[in-house]
Amino acid sequence: MTTLYERLIADLDAAGAGYRLIDHAPEGRTELVSEMRGNEVAHAAKCLIVMVKIGKKDKRFVLAVVPGDAKLDLQAVKALYGGTYVAFADKDRAEELAGSVSGTVLPFSYHPDLELVVDPALLAVPEIYFNAARLDRSMALCTKDYVLVAAPRTERIT
Repeated sequence: MTTLYERLIADLDAAGAGYRLIDHAPEGRTELVSEMRGNEVAHAAKCLIVMVKIGKKDKRFVLAVVPGDAKLDLQAVKALYGGTYVAFADKDRAEELAGSVSGTVLPFSYHPDLELVVDPALLAVPEIYFNAARLDRSMALCTKDYVLVAAPRTERIT
């Protein structure tokens, strides 16, 4: 069975994406891992999974990706979906949808029930950094290649 890490590498290689792998001590907190990698926190892709209720019965899960130094605006995400309630998804559901543990969530959605939304501020930098579905390995990915492969919805969510 292919791991999420292997799937990511295969997808990026198939697209001819420009990336570098960075090994470091196991760490999932954006500020600390950015220091280990040597990147500005604003260039890190902070990946948060949010649940939006729409009416009484319908709910959507959103993979919200923002710059590492920014705060996700939950109300902006709620408004995007015409939601009646918004909250961070519980840890177990988030990890199930992401396919990886907290702190290693990729800025890519590989689950049909997880919709990807990226704040445009993150896409203004030449390279984005994130843990590559592992706590001990990160990736520096060319932003234009990220957009090409991930095909994210881009909305102001900070």
